[in-house]
Amino acid sequence: MSDQEQADAAEDADEAETETEGLADGDFVRVAYTIRTADDDRVIDTTDEEVAEDAEIDTEEHEFEPRVIALGAGHVFPSVEEAFIGAEVGDEGVVDVPAEDAFGEYDPDEVETVKADKIPEDSRYPGAQVQIDNRQGYLETIIGGRARVDFNHPLAGEDLEYEYEILEAIEDREQQAAGMLGMYLQEAPEVRIETVTEEEETVSEDDDGEEVVETEDVEKDVLYVTATQAMQMNQQWMFQKQQIAQDLMSRLDLDRVVVEEVIEGGGMGGLGGMMGGMGGAGAEDIEEALEDVDVDADEIVDEIDEE
Repeated sequence: MSDQEQADAAEDADEAETETEGLADGDFVRVAYTIRTADDDRVIDTTDEEVAEDAEIDTEEHEFEPRVIALGAGHVFPSVEEAFIGAEVGDEGVVDVPAEDAFGEYDPDEVETVKADKIPEDSRYPGAQVQIDNRQGYLETIIGGRARVDFNHPLAGEDLEYEYEILEAIEDREQQAAGMLGMYLQEAPEVRIETVTEEEETVSEDDDGEEVVETEDVEKDVLYVTATQAMQMNQQWMFQKQQIAQDLMSRLDLDRVVVEEVIEGGGMGGLGGMMGGMGGAGAEDIEEALEDVDVDADEIVDEIDEE
């Protein structure tokens, strides 16, 4: 075999190996799945609306459609992610997920007795979800002034079965961003990615050791997210907005995330009463009033330090 033939054979082998490597860490895939408890076949999560209806899951408050998952981001159970790595689009199967890899083993020590007055009166019934000292739990019993609360996850100790089908690999970054947000928030908002040009200053030294400030144009990729009213009220978004944005920037190689809020409804007529105390002041009057206010930030800081 000639050197050229050997080189061609090696190249063909490399291409074949690349084609059969399958999905890898960092890839985005759209997956249809149903998660059931192994013991009693109870559906706890699904992307299939018919399955949800059969399981008597409320279908009005959730969107039932395949989800976008970023491999390597901890979006699925470890054993499921292991099954996805190396798989191909179109693959399907069932992964057994032991309790320790799902929601943990059941811990009897997590069942505690607390004072009943820590629980709101409208939540004082067995099975109620309660929050005590920043911990989520479920009320088991309440007798007199004492209550028994289980702080284990509701699925602690449950082995699960994860049935899946890998529908497609997602290459488009806007689809990847919308999919990640949909996974976090249970709804996929409108998104767009734009490349903007901004001026940035850099400081260097010339041959004489003097500082030289130079300005250069830098391109930055910015993700714009249209936040609906429902999204703004989403608790996970409210409490984890920064973490979600950092995850998006890291995985999609973005420089910035901009959230654009959408406010729907009537006009601004309701502000009339609120602004009445300004006596109908126009723009010029407001500017003059602002000029009369002399506020020194350094003085304010000094006063605070003295206190």
